[in-house]
Parts: sequence; C-alpha cells; structure tokens
Amino acid sequence: MSTPSSGIQADEFCDYLNTHLTIFVVGASGDLAKKKTYPSLYDLHRHAFLPESVIICGYARSHMTEAEFRDHIRPYLKGGDEEDKSDFLDRCIYRAGAYDSEGDVDAAFDDLRAAEAEAGAACVNRLFYFAIPPSVFVPIGTSLKKAVIGPSEEEREGNGQQQRIGWNRLIIEKPFGKDTASFEKLSSDMGALYTEKHLYRIDHYLGKEMVKNLMMMRYSNAIFEPLWNRDHISTVQITFKENFGTKGRGGYFDGYGIIRDIIQNHLLQVLTLVAMEPPVACSGENYSNYVRNEKVKVLDCISPVELEDCVLGQYLAPDDGSEPAYVDDPTVPDDSVTPTYAAMVLRINNPRWEGVPFILKAGKALNERKAEVRIQFKKPPGAKAMFPGEKIPHNELVMRLQPDEAVYMKMNVKEPGLRTTPVISELDLTYKSSFPDAFNVDAYTRLILDVLRGSQAAFVRDDELRSAWKIFTPVLHRIEREKVQPIKYAYGSRGPSEADELLRKHGFKYHREYAWRSRSNL
Repeated sequence: MSTPSSGIQADEFCDYLNTHLTIFVVGASGDLAKKKTYPSLYDLHRHAFLPESVIICGYARSHMTEAEFRDHIRPYLKGGDEEDKSDFLDRCIYRAGAYDSEGDVDAAFDDLRAAEAEAGAACVNRLFYFAIPPSVFVPIGTSLKKAVIGPSEEEREGNGQQQRIGWNRLIIEKPFGKDTASFEKLSSDMGALYTEKHLYRIDHYLGKEMVKNLMMMRYSNAIFEPLWNRDHISTVQITFKENFGTKGRGGYFDGYGIIRDIIQNHLLQVLTLVAMEPPVACSGENYSNYVRNEKVKVLDCISPVELEDCVLGQYLAPDDGSEPAYVDDPTVPDDSVTPTYAAMVLRINNPRWEGVPFILKAGKALNERKAEVRIQFKKPPGAKAMFPGEKIPHNELVMRLQPDEAVYMKMNVKEPGLRTTPVISELDLTYKSSFPDAFNVDAYTRLILDVLRGSQAAFVRDDELRSAWKIFTPVLHRIEREKVQPIKYAYGSRGPSEADELLRKHGFKYHREYAWRSRSNL
C-alpha cells in the first residue's frame, strides 16, 4: 500500500486508522457503487487512508459469487498497479439479501463480526453506505438497527478481550424527498432510528475541489469580503450545464426533473456557501455545526421561488437526428412536461444581499459541459464620465467548478497600442497549470474521508433540507398542478432564449466579445 500522497495529508483526524474498520455498502451491485463508492474507497486504500485492518462488505439483492463481484468492480478501479488492486479486492466480500429482512442482514454480518473479533483491535468502527434509492432507506435502516447496531451496542467480547464499538456512521444519497411533505416523512422515519450524529447526507457537489475552496478563498483573502455585498455586487449566477441528454435515465429523471435533480440540492448548496455570513470557525472543533448553522440562516432568508421568475425548457432532437428528443426516450411519456432546463431567480432578504438576484440555471443537452459561479460587480462609479464614449464592461469573479477548475477575475485594461480603449482581460488561476502535480481527488473520495474523520460540514443537516424544500415546494407544486408547458429548445443550444431575457431583466450583462480560454494545456 502506498504512503499518503501530497494531495491528501494524514493528520490528527485520522484516529480511525488505528482501529478495525468495517464498511458495509448497501446496493453494492448498482451503478453508483461500482462507479463512485468502490473507486473512492480504493483511492483511500491505496493512499493509506483506510486502516490496515479493514473489511468491505457489499450487500444487495442480486445474487453473485465473490469472484463475480470483484470482476464487476475491478474495471472501475483507476490508478495504482495490479498489486494495489488485488490487495484492495482481497478486502472486499459480497453478500446477497433483502433490504427489509433483519435475518438476511444479520446473516451477512456473521462473517463481519468474526473478522472484527479476529482483528483483535481494541476499537471497531463501522461505516454504512446507502447506495440505494430513498424508497429503501427505512427498510434497510431498520434491518441494520435491529440486527447490527442495536439501541446501545457499545462493547462486546472479541478474541478474549473487551472490544469497543467506536462509531456507527451512515452515508445516505439524495434525493431526500420530492417536496416538503415527503422530506418530513423520510426525515421522521430515519430520525426514529438514528440521530443526526449518525447521518451523513451526501451531496457530491460539496466535495468538489472548487466548492471546498469557496470558504478558504472568501475568508482568507482580505480583498473579497469587503466587496461581498449588495453595495458592490449586482448579480450572482450559478450555472450547471451538460452537453448530453438523459442517457437512458429518462424514466428516473422524469419523476424528478431538473429542479429537483440539480437546482434544489447541488446549486442551492453552492449558493449557501457563496451567500452565508462568516461562521465562527471553518475548521477545528465543532466547525461543522458552525458552518451549517450559517447555511440554514441564509436559506431561511430566501423567499419561495415564484413561477414568474422561472423559465422552463425541454430539449428537442438535434437537426441531424443524432440524438433523440427528451420525449423520444422510450421510458419517458410522450406527453411529458418535465423540464430538462430551468433558470430561476432567488432573492435573499437580509442586509447583505437585499436587491441582489441570485440566478440558478441548470440544463441538459446544452452546448457545453460546465458548472460555475459567476459574480458580476456593479460598474465603477464615475467611469462613464472619466472615459467618455467608451463602454466599460462589468468586472466578474468566476469560479469554474468543472471541468478545468479555475478562478478568474474579468477586469478592464487598456488595449495595447496608441488608443485609450478598454478591453476585458483576466487574472487567471487555472488549477491544472498552477498545481500540475496536485493529486486529482474525486468528490466522493473527499467526502468519504470526511465521514471517516467525523467531519459533517460538507453534509446536509435535516434543518437545511427543511429550509431548502420550503423555497422550492410551492413552485414545484404549481408547475405540476398547472402542467406548465416547458419551452422547447434545440439539442446542443444554450437553452431557451427566454432565459437570456430573464437574466437581462434582472440586470445581468453578457459580454459576448470575451470568451475565457482554459490554460490547462498551455
């Protein structure tokens, strides 16, 4: 096994490394587990961020042998050599069973209890990963509670010595409900089984490098916070774009739509980090709750979204017919009005942000793939008088979340030569060129490491979700009740032109003469 690379540093949070760790992956035969969960666990293993004494048990309803399961996940393990992969896979076992069967879960854990006892460690920690739909959270949660975790399991006999259970932590995937009522039901049912200290509701956007960087950049640089308010900022735009359609997930997607799938969770989480007040601490003891407290406060200041402040779209097939229209997906109803694109304006009613529109945009089958935060500043006072006849563009601070992570500031400089003409240039920090030797860590890898360290700052608390659903539930219900027809847009376009008009209406100015160029390959 490799030693920790310079990209991740072992530190005081790594006490779990001296224990035995049992990882129980529920839904191990599914796409999420093979594409994200196991590759992330492999990354942590090969960089020495899993204990030497670890066993990873996959659990699902599908029947397969251990060898078949290992062959199932092996192609998705990237990096390292064959010895690294074999060493990791030797620690992976597989058991089949029902999610709502206490007996099946108990039987699956027989071998894990034996491994825990054989390890002889003074302390055993257990991580449960729910790579499953929310409909089975409660059945498997109940089975685990009854068969494994129990009401107060603290110590047991193992190998002739007392063996203590250090912690039980559960990672659960979104979606966390479809509206306020369904969230409250799910939260109540899971809350009857587990406390908040057990639950790590994962939103992988909170593990992205640039999202993780938001607090560091904002609070550790004196130049930003004095400008971070309504006096200097005119608009904030948070964008998510994909250049492909639903890719066979139409049946799932049609039950949720782009607002629930992307905006209510990923983009709203980014908004909270951009807009929140400075927390008491961004690291150290209890910082997780300090950060999440401020996120809840800013969510509570946001008015429910109005339909009149939304543009909804649905993609058509491209002119060449190379891709199907959304409703041509055989798993999507022919008359579906589910939006694949949405632009909406949120308003934060507090002293820092009153009057500043926060524009959230997300869409599929668009002209490019990217996610970014774009903060547009007001025009400098007096510039029009000082430079008569010249157009002075707005400054913008852009944080590009994916791909080609970067932070750049669009600023005005004099065009080289004999004329006094302003042109847009940039101060550019492109991560691949500035940090060429940095270890490229997947968001899931970071977040699983946070769980092992017991840090909940990048995980969504129940009151955050309650506040988030209050913002979106009224407009979602109205869209569905009135069967609002989405505007059709061409596959591979920028989306409905009406979205551009919405942005102009709320003061956002496009600078079409400028296009940022990634310096990743320069």
